[in-house]
Amino acid sequence: MKEQGRLNLVPRTSPHSIVRRTKADGWHLQIPPGDDRAYRLAQVDDYSNLRRAKLPYMPELKFNIRARCSSENIPGTWGFGLWNDPFSIRVMPNVEILRLPALPNAAWFFFASSHNYLSIRDDLPAEGSLMATFRSPKIPPLMLTLAVLGLPLLLLPPIARMVRRAGRLLVQQGAALLSHNPTDWHEYGLEWRSRAVAFELDGERVFETQVSPNPPLGLVIWVDNQYAAALPNGRIRYGRLANQEPAWVEVDQIEVLRSL
Repeated sequence: MKEQGRLNLVPRTSPHSIVRRTKADGWHLQIPPGDDRAYRLAQVDDYSNLRRAKLPYMPELKFNIRARCSSENIPGTWGFGLWNDPFSIRVMPNVEILRLPALPNAAWFFFASSHNYLSIRDDLPAEGSLMATFRSPKIPPLMLTLAVLGLPLLLLPPIARMVRRAGRLLVQQGAALLSHNPTDWHEYGLEWRSRAVAFELDGERVFETQVSPNPPLGLVIWVDNQYAAALPNGRIRYGRLANQEPAWVEVDQIEVLRSL
């Protein structure tokens, strides 16, 4: 294996959230307490100013991180890993980037409070401490952008159920629950190969799936107060959650090893 050079992680925060470096490869990410009216985010990533085609990571890669969090039940989501930032729509004129929607490709440790339901399959866990992957084909972004115009139809449960079933034909998914206390320091590992992804906790392999995301991907570490749920009964829920106390994630020993 060979280690990548120092990671170029860039903070992204909402008002009053905190991202600070704690050591050369360590970060403290924190969102303030508040009600459900405002979105709160603390994040570092290495892709915000890149086109999706230029994201830095390809298969045959190992990602390691040491982490802990403030609570076993942070309202919203938090986690770390690799994805293609599929849902953003933004224009970045300084770097001449037009970012349109894409289908999800990801391999990550994803922690979702009980308000979430993040699976299009009924036989996989949809909230909790998740080890998860998504693999999707690369559909022209303009087609997906036009499809966004039909999102209000998802408020009709029969339509939402039909779209959820159709989504399984396009998006493959692998997921398993992780049993541990995330408020303690743990070492998390993710081995991404072209035909499989393996997850490790404290040096022990705990899950492997053949659902390997389509490259390229970028690295993200975050905590926020957002939730999303696409329930099997066709109900769609999306919004923000109140958190009575500051919610934080601390990470260090972040490394990316290439050429497995």
